[in-house]
Amino acid sequence: MNKKGSVLIYTMMIGFLIIILALALAPATSSLITESMSASTGLNCTNPVISNYDKATCVVVDLNLFYFIGALIFIGGVIVTARIMFGGE
Repeated sequence: MNKKGSVLIYTMMIGFLIIILALALAPATSSLITESMSASTGLNCTNPVISNYDKATCVVVDLNLFYFIGALIFIGGVIVTARIMFGGE
């Protein structure tokens, strides 16, 4: 196998590793977000009588899982496709 083929396979392995790492971190991140939104930590997102600032904080914390895991999967996909598309000659 030539050098370009080896680099292509190595790059694909790194990209897939990042994607698998994102999927492995999803449950831990989800439990951390759920714990931070509970009443015992002071945020208390289940209480209907909270300020608008606390409501906004709850929404941002709730979207954190999607953005974090989505960004990691996107980075892994970019690594794989960039090497395939712009691999050179």
